[in-house]
Amino acid sequence: MMQAATETNITPETDAEHDASAEALVKRFSGWSAAAGIIPLPIVDVIAVGSLQLQMLRRLADIYKVPFSENRGKSVLASLAGSIIPLSAGASAAAGLASALKFFPPLGMTLAAVTMPAVSGGATYVIGKVFIQHFASGGTLLDFNPGDYREFIKSHLPSRAGKTAVPSPVEHPVSSKNSVTGGA
Repeated sequence: MMQAATETNITPETDAEHDASAEALVKRFSGWSAAAGIIPLPIVDVIAVGSLQLQMLRRLADIYKVPFSENRGKSVLASLAGSIIPLSAGASAAAGLASALKFFPPLGMTLAAVTMPAVSGGATYVIGKVFIQHFASGGTLLDFNPGDYREFIKSHLPSRAGKTAVPSPVEHPVSSKNSVTGGA
């Protein structure tokens, strides 16, 4: 019962502190997701990465003081994944293929060990950046629309030339917390 003093009880006070805490959290969960991609069991790796992404979303909601519901979180993550798939069909297909390759040892295991960690870590990073952007602009899980972040997602995915977009600091959209009207 002494575990009541957790990281989530120590919340930042300023927007800059929120953003810095959120950035550190996303980087940490991206690393953990990459590590989960190494799990040698097909499907188990994908479940582990999804669980990490859900936990990251929960923690980001805590940082930005946004109400969190596990069911809504799962729904939002699924809708965001559905939005990312058309933008990065190669990356999404690579994750499924990398996990399925684990059924064919040793060549499949070797290819999956190289591919799955990169895809898992990268997807978690993009998802985290999207929710930092959304929560920092005053959004909640209830008003999240993946289509609103299509260009933002594109800018954080690897390009067709194989180069990754340079991560930018958190950019607060024009409709920031201070200009959002209540209730909608």
